Amino acid sequence: MDCVRPAQNLKEKREEKIVNISIVLPAKNESAAIGQTIQEIVALRIAHEIIVVNDGSTDSTQEVAEQAGAKVVSHPYSKGNGAAIKTGARTATGEIIIFMDADGQHSPQDIPRLIEKIQQGYDLVVGARQKGSQASVGRGVANRLYNNLATYMTEHKVEDLTSGFRAVRADKFREFIYLLPNGFSYPTTSTMAFFRAGYSVSYIPIHAAKRIGKSHIQPIKDGVRFFLIIFKIATLFSPLKMFLPIAVLLFLMATGWYGYTLYEYNRFTNMSALLYTGSVMIFLMGLISEQITALMYKEK
Repeated sequence: MDCVRPAQNLKEKREEKIVNISIVLPAKNESAAIGQTIQEIVALRIAHEIIVVNDGSTDSTQEVAEQAGAKVVSHPYSKGNGAAIKTGARTATGEIIIFMDADGQHSPQDIPRLIEKIQQGYDLVVGARQKGSQASVGRGVANRLYNNLATYMTEHKVEDLTSGFRAVRADKFREFIYLLPNGFSYPTTSTMAFFRAGYSVSYIPIHAAKRIGKSHIQPIKDGVRFFLIIFKIATLFSPLKMFLPIAVLLFLMATGWYGYTLYEYNRFTNMSALLYTGSVMIFLMGLISEQITALMYKEK
């Protein structure tokens, strides 16, 4: 009996460690949906605090959020979704932080499922959008490319790299605040940072509903950002995994071209020299980037 009690007490202590939960909603001109979202969260009776980061809204987002019972932190002008996330993370006092959209896409009913996973020992739990969730064809294709590339880089199945509905351990998330961009790619950056640091990441399936109000995403501008995120995924985790295949491809092309010119003209051409040089340079760039990335995650 005495042997059982310490084990039970230890289990109770582990469960008691996580008591405060902060919910952070970045919001820009979301007065149409934010009131209902906050009311649904309050009805769950699970949050220690609800923080709305008003990112320079020009409508009544702040007033609606305050009337619904949320604590509002306002930016004097719009700084971006990622900047709002960083402000919310710095303001939150809970041991767990739930990040979710304020536009009605994410259901508060999924919050307990995220928390349950965290309590199982995970450091980051992401709500993975399933088929049928609201998204354009272009965004769906882009998300699949993101997921496949991230899976290759991390060697772990990445189900939804860009979902903004996630639960994190606050202390671990704050380690990477300096890495987060001010724009919409904060989910990508934070997920890859957690993988790179060796923290535990998990997913739960969710359904994302159609947003209420106008989207803030700009197709042309975000199309350019798409390619930047591709490179960012690689450089945040393991740059050599991206640079090495390119270096090998150039090396094989150089060797193939050299073999052809040697057989046909009995000579070594400038093109072969250029391809060999490019192969070596890209490999060295990847090697240096790998060392720089390792320093970024070095414990202080």
